[in-house]
Amino acid sequence: MTKRLSILGSTGSIGRQTLEVVETMNDVRVAALTAGANTELMARQCRQFHPELAVMATEEAAVDLRQRLAGEKIRILSGMDGLIAAAELDGADTVVTAVVGMVGLRPTLAAIRKRKRIALANKETLVCAGELVMAAARESGAEIVPVDSEHSAIFQCLMGSRDKSEIRRLILTCSGGPFFGKTPEELRNVTKSDALKHPNWKMGNKITIDCATLMNKGLEVIEAMRLYDLPLSKVDVVIHRQSIVHSLVEFRDGAVMAQLGVPDMRIPIRLALTYPYRAENPAPPLDLLHCGELTFAEPDEEAFPCLKLAKEAAARAGNACAVMNGANEAAVAKFLHDEIGFYDIPRLVRHAMDTVPYTEHPDLAEILQADHAAREAVNHLI
Repeated sequence: MTKRLSILGSTGSIGRQTLEVVETMNDVRVAALTAGANTELMARQCRQFHPELAVMATEEAAVDLRQRLAGEKIRILSGMDGLIAAAELDGADTVVTAVVGMVGLRPTLAAIRKRKRIALANKETLVCAGELVMAAARESGAEIVPVDSEHSAIFQCLMGSRDKSEIRRLILTCSGGPFFGKTPEELRNVTKSDALKHPNWKMGNKITIDCATLMNKGLEVIEAMRLYDLPLSKVDVVIHRQSIVHSLVEFRDGAVMAQLGVPDMRIPIRLALTYPYRAENPAPPLDLLHCGELTFAEPDEEAFPCLKLAKEAAARAGNACAVMNGANEAAVAKFLHDEIGFYDIPRLVRHAMDTVPYTEHPDLAEILQADHAAREAVNHLI
């Protein structure tokens, strides 16, 4: 049960919703907040929640925040050292890792070494270095509770399971994003504004683009493999347009358990903070009589090749997932800046996976190097 909380990425979608949940919890205090460049929102959050530490991505942003918070008794740091300080902060028992991308890896490992509860919303951490992260958690005794709606659903479905030998497969649901049912020809010239129109969820730009390409589901496949120590063959994906069934577990006796709820991230966030207890939540309840028909379909990996690329990286293992993820982050950033087209994203990821040297058993330094090399491969090809 969380008492004091560090939120890495407090101005992003998950971070803001975490603070909404905290507002309803009288016994939880915020110890640290970190953000990228949004000093205006960070200043408002600091004045409301009074953390002892606030961290910005750059020193320039930190200087701005110090000016905005003149007179407040809040220590203000910047950069990766600041992120790690927030993750390791004495007295904070839970760390919400809601930063986007590989930047979350080192702070998550730091929090694990300090035996914090990790409310994990940064999927890239497990995608790129899942074996290292889970081994570190086992060694330190740190608890990892997933925040992603799909992995929280699986986590909940497995609460009554004795061990993983009972699992036949995990079934991750996928909304299909804004382009479900479109052909490759129809997708060739879609725009950034088209891709940012997610049908069910309000999220940050990067993850919304990943949902449009289905790369997000590929990343979640890898994350599920790492969290539950299962092979790729035991993790499946189905399209579920309504985002009511958040994921399912099929057991060896044929029973299938599913977790249902409205598409509201405050539900898995609250559970991650209060587990093993459930508490009242500001999210609305699910009304089965009015939620509409629930449908399921097979994903189209030809129209959405990013899902296939992620599975290929998962099957190859080693540093392949770090290469795939780094290239995707770089390509999505360029798509969001209108520098490339929609199908250039999988093209660039494919190029990086084909050109960056493979390492079978990478350590942390080699994972970080693979990520850097993948980004360089994308930039070089463009």
